[in-house]
Amino acid sequence: MRVTELIKEIQRLPIQKRIYVIEKTIRSIPEQEHTSQMSKAADKLRLNYQSDKELTLFTIFDYDDYYKAR
Repeated sequence: MRVTELIKEIQRLPIQKRIYVIEKTIRSIPEQEHTSQMSKAADKLRLNYQSDKELTLFTIFDYDDYYKAR
């Protein structure tokens, strides 16, 4: 569906449903941007964690024992 067709369909909706569509659309933009930024950051750091053993040193500990001690 093209943008112009989509807009025409939205304009046919009752006002409450149009507002709902607009609100959902506006709220989805920051969520998508945040997810995209987090994915990019994780991709950049993945190589560091794969090649630098000091970054993953503490993963050798057993977390079950940690939580039992609390």
